[in-house]
Amino acid sequence: MNGSGRITDKRTKTSVSVVLLLWLAVAVILGTGGTFVGAPGALPLPILMGVLAPLIVFLVAFWTAGSFRDFVLSGDLTLMAGIQARRFGGLGFIALYVYGVLPGLFAWPAGLGDMAIGVTAPLVILALRRNPAFAGGSLFLVWNLLGILDLVVAVSLGTLSSMPGFGISGAITAFPMAVMPLVLVPAFFVPLFVMLHIASLLQAKQLREAGKVCSWTGPALRCGPVEGVKGV
Repeated sequence: MNGSGRITDKRTKTSVSVVLLLWLAVAVILGTGGTFVGAPGALPLPILMGVLAPLIVFLVAFWTAGSFRDFVLSGDLTLMAGIQARRFGGLGFIALYVYGVLPGLFAWPAGLGDMAIGVTAPLVILALRRNPAFAGGSLFLVWNLLGILDLVVAVSLGTLSSMPGFGISGAITAFPMAVMPLVLVPAFFVPLFVMLHIASLLQAKQLREAGKVCSWTGPALRCGPVEGVKGV
């Protein structure tokens, strides 16, 4: 990479970092102000917008901004998988169910699904470290798709559970997910986790289609075309 390329890459990383911080700050401010609290008994449209809007911005930026697209397609796959390991914190949903804060309809699927992704993330990192070609394999594909499915199911059940009558107990709904601090889960962490899964899938797709193989160069995973080698 030439000097101008390195400067552009650095600027893109800085811009992404700033946007993430601003996004988190906005989520905190809106959450504190009760912006994500919907009308009683109605679909939680503010929460749904909080989940979908960042994803739409991410996809639009990916398809329209070349520097951001390059940033996404060159991300460290082990780092992205490592961030997913934090989803083991889904155990907290089950704990909140036990204490009568969240309904089981939401807490159990969301909690167990997140824990499953979180506990397997280190195995994915280990597989990438031992065999970089794992990035283009079916297991990596399935793991990322299951990670997205878990989040979709959690948001869907959270939507249903926010309305009286859908929880295990009619008096317990997913309303706490619309207020601080739990609102940061759907308004920030869920879209972020989905973005990381999408970035991993896009990068793996690019490797397969371009006929590239990968190897570790220091702490980074580097991928490039190799003549006569079938794509990973």
